[in-house]
Amino acid sequence: MVTVRLVGISKGWSGVKAVDNLSLDIGNGDFVTLLGPSGCGKTTTLRMIAGLEDPDDGEIYIHGKLVFSASKGVNVPPAQRGLGMIFQSYALWPHMTVFDNVAFGLVQQKLSKDQINQRVTRVLADVELEGLAHRYPSELSGGQQQRVAVARMIVVSPELLLMDEPLSNLDTRLRMQMRASLKRMHQETNTTVVYVTHDQEEALTMSTGIAVMNKGKLEQYASPEEVYERPASKFVAEFTGNPQTNFIDAEVVDGRLKIGDRFIGHIDGDALPNAVTLSFRPEAMSIRQESTPNTLPATVYATLLVGASVLVYVHIGNIEAVIRAERGSKFRGNQEIWLEPDWTQVNVYSPTTGRRLDYAVRG
Repeated sequence: MVTVRLVGISKGWSGVKAVDNLSLDIGNGDFVTLLGPSGCGKTTTLRMIAGLEDPDDGEIYIHGKLVFSASKGVNVPPAQRGLGMIFQSYALWPHMTVFDNVAFGLVQQKLSKDQINQRVTRVLADVELEGLAHRYPSELSGGQQQRVAVARMIVVSPELLLMDEPLSNLDTRLRMQMRASLKRMHQETNTTVVYVTHDQEEALTMSTGIAVMNKGKLEQYASPEEVYERPASKFVAEFTGNPQTNFIDAEVVDGRLKIGDRFIGHIDGDALPNAVTLSFRPEAMSIRQESTPNTLPATVYATLLVGASVLVYVHIGNIEAVIRAERGSKFRGNQEIWLEPDWTQVNVYSPTTGRRLDYAVRG
């Protein structure tokens, strides 16, 4: 069952399309993230679902009901769309304590005092505010106010929840904790969530589906695994993953891939192009100490220790790339190494359109 359906919605200002002919189906119980850089149209899309912005064209359905249609003159007010919203502005009631702010929706639902106490206490513990229940918003930091806003919405378990970068003001540790809390809430309540962020790590770790947007258009809508492992375009490949993916241009000569003056693999398919762009994640290359068939020469120029791995920055000819190596790996500046691709993790793109090509590559 589809909870939210967007059919060809568009929105523009002064001749600039913020959202351009966007169609999207979000299923019941899905956690879908609208992911993209600033200005890509993701927040505008969320506000149109909420009813806070009117599309110029298209239709919006929520729970099977038409709530907006430019051509049919339908525009259901936000309060009647059956959804909850958390935006970057906290909108807390200043005259209420933290506990009362969070409990407000439960009071409206006429739950018993015991039920309210139990649910509010639990959600305040989830967001690490249990010791601040009797404080007022003016006595809290910005990050604490943001957590109150999140707690106030998730405690009522709405059927549809819209969230616009709700974790943006939190430090790294709290952001990780809140991701876990939101994911648990989603799993326990089966709430349908539409979540906006520019943080690809948030999208990849929390979502059941990711809609990657760029300049108002939908680049790819797929599972986190599909978005990471088989990005539909160079934009998606570059925007997802940390560090970013590596791109290398290659000639296609009689079904073989040529980088510089070195043949490094094969490409299979009909009507092969003369050139392609290869994309490989930092973990998709292994470092070798000597040349073997299908390896690329590279020169180390820097290394960074990052948790359980080492990031090795190299030059491949005049191209900069980064390789993920095991913790404890030792390299020195200007060291010559050889790189061997894991062809199962390499994607092929058109150098002109930037779209992924369905050619098979191998060693």
